[in-house]
Amino acid sequence: MRNNAAVTLEICTESLSGLRAAIEGGAGRVELCSALSEGGLTPSAGLISRAVALAHENGVGVHVLIRPRSGDFLYSEEELALMQDDIRVAKQAGADGVVIGALTPDGQIDIRLCRSLMETAQGLSVTFHRAFDLVADASRALEDVIALGCDRLLTSGQAASAEEGLELLQQLVMQAGGRISIMPGGGVSPANAEKIITTCGCSDIHASARSKIKSNMLFQRQQVNMGAKGADEYSRLETDAQIVREIKTNY
Repeated sequence: MRNNAAVTLEICTESLSGLRAAIEGGAGRVELCSALSEGGLTPSAGLISRAVALAHENGVGVHVLIRPRSGDFLYSEEELALMQDDIRVAKQAGADGVVIGALTPDGQIDIRLCRSLMETAQGLSVTFHRAFDLVADASRALEDVIALGCDRLLTSGQAASAEEGLELLQQLVMQAGGRISIMPGGGVSPANAEKIITTCGCSDIHASARSKIKSNMLFQRQQVNMGAKGADEYSRLETDAQIVREIKTNY
């Protein structure tokens, strides 16, 4: 079994209560998001500020997701400007890093747009997110991400989960040759974390580690939905300290 201290466990979370659970469970870093049901979007300025303060009090790093909307990763000039503004907000709040990604219409890394984001993020650690899992050529895309100067790449190995994508993850780690950290993410759990880490030889791993929490509302009106039709408005998925702890214990 690997030494826990050798691998950084990053937990994606979208609330202060989730951040507290990640800290309690022993996470080394958090990816701060909103709307994880949409794959994650940029969190509010208020959440960033308070999360950074809380995390730094406990020795935990905070990387802020920079993603202005759900859907694809093909962005306009207006969206580029918005993402640059969001990076400045994260930097001013004291975040340790940002998480970025953008693609061209033909499924390549958008070098020009990402370079602009990298310039804005200068001084911060940068992760290229799972937009990578939608590229047409993983080997070429990895070289592009490395050339941009990103510190790590979050990927499931272009599969539904990191466990299913282990073959490509291994290839990416070998191709990277230590030039960038390949961080497996997607379906990471206490049951498979050790297998993924041992197979890939990675130094970072990413998980959501969430469980369902029921609402404390006494009065509940079930016929009305605030979001998707049929959604349960009186429960939510939240970072679970015990799951975080079990992931760390099991690798």
